[in-house]
Amino acid sequence: PFQDAGYDVADFYKVAPRYGTNDDLKKIFVEAEKRGMKVILDLVAGHTSIEHPWFKESCKPQKNKYTNYYIWTNTWGEGDPNYRFINGYATREGNFMINFFYCQPALNYGFSPADPEKPWQLPPDHPDCMAVREEMRNIMKFWLDMGAAGFRVDMASSLIRGKDAEGGIIEIWQDYRAWMEKEYPEAILVAEWSHPDKAINAGFHIDFMVHFNLPGYTSLFRSEKYRVPNSPFAGKSSFFDKSGEGGCSLFADELTGQLEATTGKGYVSVPTGNHDIGRIRQGRSMEELKCIYTCLFTLPGVPFIYYGDEIGMDYVTGLDSKEGGYNRTGARTPMQWNDSFNAGFSSADAEQLYLPIDPSPDRPLVSEQDADADSLLNYTRKLIKLRRETPALASDGTYTTLNAGEKGEPYIYKRCAGGENYIIALNPAGKAAEVKLDVKVSEDVIVSGVCVKDGMFTFEPGSYAIYRS
Repeated sequence: PFQDAGYDVADFYKVAPRYGTNDDLKKIFVEAEKRGMKVILDLVAGHTSIEHPWFKESCKPQKNKYTNYYIWTNTWGEGDPNYRFINGYATREGNFMINFFYCQPALNYGFSPADPEKPWQLPPDHPDCMAVREEMRNIMKFWLDMGAAGFRVDMASSLIRGKDAEGGIIEIWQDYRAWMEKEYPEAILVAEWSHPDKAINAGFHIDFMVHFNLPGYTSLFRSEKYRVPNSPFAGKSSFFDKSGEGGCSLFADELTGQLEATTGKGYVSVPTGNHDIGRIRQGRSMEELKCIYTCLFTLPGVPFIYYGDEIGMDYVTGLDSKEGGYNRTGARTPMQWNDSFNAGFSSADAEQLYLPIDPSPDRPLVSEQDADADSLLNYTRKLIKLRRETPALASDGTYTTLNAGEKGEPYIYKRCAGGENYIIALNPAGKAAEVKLDVKVSEDVIVSGVCVKDGMFTFEPGSYAIYRS
């Protein structure tokens, strides 16, 4: 129904007509495979739409197969202050719990522990809760059999409720992972959990460090003016801000801890962004983005690029909310390919587009950046190529913080693998800096405004470098 841009699922087995058909998606899987690419799908495991047939059946007063597929209280006056409920919706006596928007009733994976004074709280091993688990397994099987390479799981930690829920949630995903390892060993599970130590130990291959749970991501480059406008994510100045007021120690310490807990089991990911937060650019110059990307593409784990970030697309302000986007809407505008009609995105009338093209006359374009050797697009390609060709800078190379401060100090770290050592040095602040370290560099790989002599790193404002050590 697109009351939340597709995160309100009414049919888990059907491609939304606006995108095409199941056969169209199957063709994408096949054609991607021919090109050495994989396609994963976004799995909404914790809720459905109010338009889903399961939910419609659960709304009926008469008991049926789907009565307990969702979390309903026994009377309209009941609830729980720890969760959000909708009352007065159906002929059924009771309120239903939601996951996010009112139109997203939470699927019932159970409570741990179930409160005996609230008989509507079922334990995770209740047959109806187990039936929901099997429904989700069947859904995954359907798309994996069609050719999907795995799933990014929306709100992966939202399944079981209760003060001891975490253990039950981990058990569910470990069960799914064991099943996938046996039946679909090449498939991948990516969590939207933002707690890699928990998600990866629960069976996920990758988990994002993003804007909730762990605060390091926000402190790195999304605090204050780089936040989504009017969002609740407060914070100090970002480290990647030319004011020099932010620090990187919070992120560096978090990353070190998460790597210690997950190395050899799975991977962290520090993405450029996603559909839920403002664009990484937001007020930054292309050179400032190059400094950030030098960091993001030399960190351990798996990098993710949100579409358009490779050319520095900006957050478009002043848009009305579209399909539940609200302050996220400005990060969802169409890709900007060239200077033709609708920036080359579509030949349809402009009013038919999902959202308007960024109206800025200097909006970045793929065509212009493709032809410019110094563009952000080509710099991003350069970093990806370097990463692929350099084990020490790839997903499994070790990471060691060499310098990370609270306020305006450069961020310097070492990556190692296969007997090779690399040092990444970053000074996004708009002021010069110096750092003395007991290290030697042997080769300049990428250098912009940084000089090293006898272990003294001298940084110009807004500088960055990668060295072989």
